[in-house]
Amino acid sequence: MPSGTMKAIRVHEFGGPEVLRHEDVPIPEPGPGDVLVRVRAVGVNPPDWYVREGMRNIPPDKRPPLTLPAVLGTDVSGVVEAVAPDVRGFSVGDEVFGLLRFPSLEGSAYAEYVAAPAAHLAHKPAGVDHVHAAGVPMAGLTAWQFLIELGHDHPSPFQEAPHRPMALNDGTTVLINGAAGGVGHFALQLAKGKGARVIAVASGGHESFLRELGADEFIDYTKSRPEDVARDVDLVLDTVGGRDSGRLLRTLKHGGALYPVFPGDHDADEVAQRSATVSATQVRSNGPQLAELGRLLDAGAVRVAVDSTYPLAEARAAHERAARGHIQGKIVLTVG
Repeated sequence: MPSGTMKAIRVHEFGGPEVLRHEDVPIPEPGPGDVLVRVRAVGVNPPDWYVREGMRNIPPDKRPPLTLPAVLGTDVSGVVEAVAPDVRGFSVGDEVFGLLRFPSLEGSAYAEYVAAPAAHLAHKPAGVDHVHAAGVPMAGLTAWQFLIELGHDHPSPFQEAPHRPMALNDGTTVLINGAAGGVGHFALQLAKGKGARVIAVASGGHESFLRELGADEFIDYTKSRPEDVARDVDLVLDTVGGRDSGRLLRTLKHGGALYPVFPGDHDADEVAQRSATVSATQVRSNGPQLAELGRLLDAGAVRVAVDSTYPLAEARAAHERAARGHIQGKIVLTVG
């Protein structure tokens, strides 16, 4: 097992992309249940910049504990370098990918090596390279747990009732707001895989990309408001959230559902008037679910779009790219 130091991206104080430091830190030692992964690629996700900024967008009572200095990141693809004695199912040399320790903020993925819980990993699909595999875990599992199967019984910080995904079939119409982003483009493909009719909402430059993924209808939000165009929708998956989220209720048929991936404002009276269900969850690490996604990736039933890649040392530039928005798929850091 390697010892000594490695390169990682750490934050010592909260702030903009300029606080990201590329520096030497000790190579971690895997504990019980862990494997040591030599990282080849790292997915960049919104929680990474939320942490970098000090979780300002999360109410103080809902913020996970965070100790500085901290290594950012949760999504990795790489090669198993060492295995704890109690771990079964993984061997040195295996190619793996995973969402690590989420929803805690201790994934420490922006690094050359990471100690990863074996339960949070799956074998990387052979037909998918490390860059594309690193783009899957958080976004793919979020889409999976919202739309297909929750897969855990942990209470959500966002609601008391457990989230129960709606059954999707060829009689279901799903509208996805923010369809070109990480979660959105996976959700589109998973809904299509269940036979649903999908309306994709994004800016105009993403139309051909989303139609290639199977979108039946496309709404350019810069030209039309979804609530003025779409009607009788069974399910809205809103990956954007915010103050305008409530207007998407107007696209629903009576008794439909709205799933906000990011918290939004929804008028309780309007929800009741439409007999709508507004339900959310918080994605959690899950190796077995990731293995199911891996099988779909291997079969070509789901594909990963990569917006851009940056070397680990240029994590600041990757965060600056994220801040500019209009991302198509995922931003990925390459390592080694």
